[in-house]
Amino acid sequence: MSRMVLVHAHPDDETITSGGLMARAVDAGWDVTLVTCTLGELGEVIPPELKYLEGSAELAPYRAKELAAACAALGVTDHRLLGEEGRWHDSGMVSTGEGIRAAAPAHLSEGAFATRADVDLQVHQLVEILEETTPDVVISYDASGGYGHPDHVRAHEIAGGAVERIDPLGERVALYAAVAPYGEVARGLEALRRRPWLGLPVPDVGGLPTVPDDTVTVRIALGPARIRKLAALRAHATQITVHDDGSEPPVFALSNELAQPVIGSEGFVLLRGPDGGLAALSA
Repeated sequence: MSRMVLVHAHPDDETITSGGLMARAVDAGWDVTLVTCTLGELGEVIPPELKYLEGSAELAPYRAKELAAACAALGVTDHRLLGEEGRWHDSGMVSTGEGIRAAAPAHLSEGAFATRADVDLQVHQLVEILEETTPDVVISYDASGGYGHPDHVRAHEIAGGAVERIDPLGERVALYAAVAPYGEVARGLEALRRRPWLGLPVPDVGGLPTVPDDTVTVRIALGPARIRKLAALRAHATQITVHDDGSEPPVFALSNELAQPVIGSEGFVLLRGPDGGLAALSA
């Protein structure tokens, strides 16, 4: 049986970048383990009726419940937090002024996931999970963290470090980065521009974190699994709104209220290890 471990920074990242992959893998009989590094304690809250959670100690447990609901929608039953609950918390981010790209804040508080002094401990904690689950495939982010959030960058770093520890020769474990293929995102945005009734601004593709199509190692077509991805997106109600009126593609928006397409595939770039780890799911 094939085994997969996904290493994500905050609740909702798993669904946005790889929810379809997770659902497809579960359907194909894979053992799927999700590792979430923080509970997104500094996330902005969208619904007015839940705004009281923003900046409060109540947000983390609320987001943990949202994450559990998203995992249930995707069929994932093995979910772990890196370290004990509350060990690592959201580092926060600042906007770079370039689309939705972000950077680390000037000061990181004690226990922030992206604190430089803690990287070795974080790698060790992830190694323990990987040694227990013995994955064939590990999924995280590329070196930019997708859009620059320091917690995404750190997740990339510890995923790479942990995989190297358990498979130093790169012969057994395939490490992939979840990415958004430029072409499909661009086509999705163009379709959204033809739907002014959405009432949401549609960003330029250059303002979103995408990669050139020819750099994508494998694409996973979502097919019917996209319905479950949409359900998982809706589960993260503090962070995401979903607009699905039957038009293609469905739409999601974060707290910035920019319309983004829920495209029909998810892209992954092989960073290390044997190629072909996701081949069985790409058919």
